[in-house]
Amino acid sequence: MFHSLLRKLILNQSGKSKILVARLGLTIAIFLLFTAIQIQSNYDFLLNNSSNKDSIGDFLVINKILNNETIGNTVIDSTLLSKLKEQPFTEEIGLLSPSRFKASIQSISDRFPFYTDISFESIPNTFIDIKNIDFSWRPDADFVPVIVPNMFLDIYNFQFSISQNLPQLSPEIVKMIVFKITVYSDKEPVHFNAKIVGFSDRIASMLVPTQFIQWGNQYAGTIEKNAVSRLVIKTKDPSNPAISRFFKENNLDTNDDKLRFSKYRKIIDTVVSIAGFTGLIMLIFSLLIFTLFIQLNIANSKEEIGLLIILGASPFQLSRFLFRRFFPGNLLSILASILLVSTLQFILKNLLETQAIFIPSFISISTAITGIFLIMLLWIITARTIKKYIYL
Repeated sequence: MFHSLLRKLILNQSGKSKILVARLGLTIAIFLLFTAIQIQSNYDFLLNNSSNKDSIGDFLVINKILNNETIGNTVIDSTLLSKLKEQPFTEEIGLLSPSRFKASIQSISDRFPFYTDISFESIPNTFIDIKNIDFSWRPDADFVPVIVPNMFLDIYNFQFSISQNLPQLSPEIVKMIVFKITVYSDKEPVHFNAKIVGFSDRIASMLVPTQFIQWGNQYAGTIEKNAVSRLVIKTKDPSNPAISRFFKENNLDTNDDKLRFSKYRKIIDTVVSIAGFTGLIMLIFSLLIFTLFIQLNIANSKEEIGLLIILGASPFQLSRFLFRRFFPGNLLSILASILLVSTLQFILKNLLETQAIFIPSFISISTAITGIFLIMLLWIITARTIKKYIYL
């Protein structure tokens, strides 16, 4: 009965269309804010979750830019190496050690005639993307394990074999072929059997164990010449724009496809920043509008409120009535925004899974905490605004 009387005396003073428009603006503002936070959370998840680790994306093979001015001067000296180690984006550095001896590789099978001069490189085993293999060597070992780039096999199968009328080879067949490696020096040539034990997408070199490179360089007497001209860095975020900026400042070069992610990162950061900033500005304006709306509503009902107090209604009853009048609608705006973002997150998760990209099915903890914070903020603003003008 009492609430019915209050509703007749006070609620008729406020326009329903105005409050609906204000709440629509608040809902859009909160939705934009939640969207910006959720996009950033998804991006961090893509970078850090093991399910999304790109086997080639975290490692960058680096060398000096080769042009007419740097020909013959592509060694990465210790100063640049130390500078690179100090960068925040560098997690670990692996030096590529090249062979400094002449060598050749040939097939010993008549069905697969093959011979070429060759050079090798080695890298610490932790930087190799082929797992569960024994990639070590001793002089008395049965064969030298070799890792070749996947693109070498593609070039053979789809270009060389066709032009030379040779059979195409699957990776399994290639691993069964025994090759002969010959190392040359001023002494007698030394022959080794070799087998391809894996195919790499990370490093475009013929990789052999470090022990074999060290033995060959020692045999050829070229240990002193083993300067560093290429290296691999492990980085948490290959899309970090600081990486491409550092490379440009120090005339370093790497695979442009990997650095291209930094451009995508800039676009995502820009979109997130615009959405977040727009949502925040709209949220501030929405809160101001609601504060003014509550003030205006109370001011328009000032005579009725005074009359109700004279008739025995307490300010606490009026405050609680007005709070129930305004706060549930604001709470509904927040819950509707969370529901909408959750629905979009679920749809996006299913769409990305078809591309082998995995994100959580539900909104992030950051988004949920922001929702709780907004509920508390709106509760405080609504309660304080009503209390301030009812108790005047």
